[in-house]
Amino acid sequence: MAENKTQATGASVDEFLAAVEDPVRHRDGLRLLALMREITGKEPEMWGPTIVGFGRYHYKYESGREGDAAAVGFSPRKASLSLYGLTYGPEAAELLPRLGKHKTGAGCLYVNRLDDVDQAVLAELIKAGYRHVTTALHSP
Repeated sequence: MAENKTQATGASVDEFLAAVEDPVRHRDGLRLLALMREITGKEPEMWGPTIVGFGRYHYKYESGREGDAAAVGFSPRKASLSLYGLTYGPEAAELLPRLGKHKTGAGCLYVNRLDDVDQAVLAELIKAGYRHVTTALHSP
Protein backbone atom coordinates (compact mmCIF):
# COMPACT_ATOMS: atom_id res chain seq x y z
CA MET A 1 0.00 0.00 0.00
CA ALA A 2 1.30 3.47 -0.88
CA GLU A 3 2.59 5.74 1.86
CA ASN A 4 0.77 8.92 2.78
CA LYS A 5 2.23 11.73 0.65
CA THR A 6 1.95 14.31 3.43
CA GLN A 7 4.27 13.34 6.27
CA ALA A 8 6.13 15.24 8.96
CA THR A 9 9.40 16.41 7.42
CA GLY A 10 11.43 17.93 10.23
CA ALA A 11 11.88 21.09 8.15
CA SER A 12 11.93 24.46 9.91
CA VAL A 13 8.53 26.09 10.38
CA ASP A 14 10.21 29.46 10.99
CA GLU A 15 12.16 29.23 7.72
CA PHE A 16 9.05 28.21 5.81
CA LEU A 17 7.02 31.13 7.14
CA ALA A 18 9.90 33.58 6.64
CA ALA A 19 9.92 32.63 2.95
CA VAL A 20 6.24 33.52 2.43
CA GLU A 21 6.50 36.49 0.08
CA ASP A 22 3.03 38.02 0.27
CA PRO A 23 3.01 40.36 3.30
CA VAL A 24 -0.62 39.59 4.24
CA ARG A 25 -0.08 35.81 3.99
CA HIS A 26 3.16 36.15 5.96
CA ARG A 27 1.45 38.14 8.73
CA ASP A 28 -1.56 35.80 8.80
CA GLY A 29 0.75 32.77 8.92
CA LEU A 30 2.49 34.18 11.99
CA ARG A 31 -0.87 34.93 13.60
CA LEU A 32 -2.11 31.38 12.95
CA LEU A 33 1.17 29.97 14.25
CA ALA A 34 0.69 31.74 17.58
CA LEU A 35 -3.04 30.99 17.81
CA MET A 36 -2.79 27.29 17.01
CA ARG A 37 0.22 26.84 19.28
CA GLU A 38 -1.68 28.47 22.15
CA ILE A 39 -4.92 26.55 21.62
CA THR A 40 -3.42 23.10 21.02
CA GLY A 41 -0.50 23.38 23.41
CA LYS A 42 1.58 21.68 20.72
CA GLU A 43 4.69 22.85 18.91
CA PRO A 44 4.34 23.25 15.15
CA GLU A 45 5.94 20.92 12.66
CA MET A 46 6.07 20.90 8.90
CA TRP A 47 3.95 18.31 7.10
CA GLY A 48 5.05 18.01 3.52
CA PRO A 49 6.63 21.14 2.06
CA THR A 50 3.80 23.60 2.82
CA ILE A 51 1.61 22.59 5.79
CA VAL A 52 2.27 23.76 9.34
CA GLY A 53 0.67 21.19 11.64
CA PHE A 54 -0.06 20.96 15.35
CA GLY A 55 -0.41 17.65 17.13
CA ARG A 56 -0.89 14.42 15.30
CA TYR A 57 -3.26 11.52 15.17
CA HIS A 58 -3.19 8.02 13.79
CA TYR A 59 -5.86 7.02 11.29
CA LYS A 60 -6.86 3.61 10.03
CA TYR A 61 -9.51 3.15 7.38
CA GLU A 62 -11.60 0.08 6.68
CA SER A 63 -9.57 -0.34 3.48
CA GLY A 64 -6.54 -1.07 5.67
CA ARG A 65 -4.81 2.21 4.79
CA GLU A 66 -3.36 3.85 7.88
CA GLY A 67 -0.89 6.51 8.87
CA ASP A 68 -0.29 9.66 10.85
CA ALA A 69 -1.45 13.18 10.07
CA ALA A 70 -1.46 16.61 11.65
CA ALA A 71 -4.46 17.12 13.93
CA VAL A 72 -4.93 20.74 12.81
CA GLY A 73 -2.84 22.99 10.65
CA PHE A 74 -2.61 25.63 7.99
CA SER A 75 -0.86 26.61 4.81
CA PRO A 76 -0.47 30.21 3.60
CA ARG A 77 -1.07 29.43 -0.08
CA LYS A 78 -1.13 32.06 -2.84
CA ALA A 79 -4.89 31.85 -3.45
CA SER A 80 -5.97 31.70 0.21
CA LEU A 81 -5.13 30.44 3.66
CA SER A 82 -5.92 26.74 3.86
CA LEU A 83 -6.86 25.50 7.32
CA TYR A 84 -6.98 21.80 8.08
CA GLY A 85 -8.88 19.77 10.68
CA LEU A 86 -11.38 22.49 11.60
CA THR A 87 -14.48 21.25 9.77
CA TYR A 88 -14.74 17.64 11.04
CA GLY A 89 -16.25 18.14 14.48
CA PRO A 90 -19.98 18.39 15.12
CA GLU A 91 -19.56 21.99 16.34
CA ALA A 92 -18.40 23.12 12.90
CA ALA A 93 -21.94 23.14 11.49
CA GLU A 94 -22.96 25.73 14.08
CA LEU A 95 -19.73 27.75 14.01
CA LEU A 96 -19.04 28.07 10.28
CA PRO A 97 -22.05 30.32 9.50
CA ARG A 98 -20.77 32.75 12.16
CA LEU A 99 -17.14 32.71 10.97
CA GLY A 100 -17.32 35.33 8.24
CA LYS A 101 -16.08 35.18 4.66
CA HIS A 102 -14.83 31.66 3.91
CA LYS A 103 -15.17 28.61 1.67
CA THR A 104 -14.99 24.92 2.45
CA GLY A 105 -14.04 21.92 0.37
CA ALA A 106 -12.30 18.55 0.59
CA GLY A 107 -11.99 18.74 4.37
CA CYS A 108 -10.41 22.22 4.25
CA LEU A 109 -11.48 25.66 5.31
CA TYR A 110 -10.31 28.48 3.06
CA VAL A 111 -10.11 32.16 4.01
CA ASN A 112 -8.60 35.00 2.04
CA ARG A 113 -7.37 36.92 5.09
CA LEU A 114 -7.71 36.46 8.83
CA ASP A 115 -9.21 39.95 9.01
CA ASP A 116 -12.18 38.58 7.01
CA VAL A 117 -13.24 36.24 9.81
CA ASP A 118 -14.36 36.48 13.43
CA GLN A 119 -11.27 35.62 15.50
CA ALA A 120 -13.27 34.24 18.43
CA VAL A 121 -15.21 31.89 16.14
CA LEU A 122 -11.96 30.82 14.46
CA ALA A 123 -10.48 30.02 17.88
CA GLU A 124 -13.54 27.91 18.73
CA LEU A 125 -13.22 26.04 15.42
CA ILE A 126 -9.57 25.30 16.16
CA LYS A 127 -10.40 24.05 19.68
CA ALA A 128 -13.32 21.93 18.51
CA GLY A 129 -11.46 20.55 15.51
CA TYR A 130 -8.38 19.63 17.52
CA ARG A 131 -10.46 17.98 20.24
CA HIS A 132 -12.55 16.04 17.73
CA VAL A 133 -9.64 14.83 15.60
CA THR A 134 -7.55 13.72 18.58
CA THR A 135 -10.32 12.07 20.58
CA ALA A 136 -13.42 11.13 18.59
CA LEU A 137 -12.29 10.77 14.98
CA HIS A 138 -9.15 8.70 15.42
CA SER A 139 -6.88 7.60 18.20
CA PRO A 140 -4.03 9.92 19.25
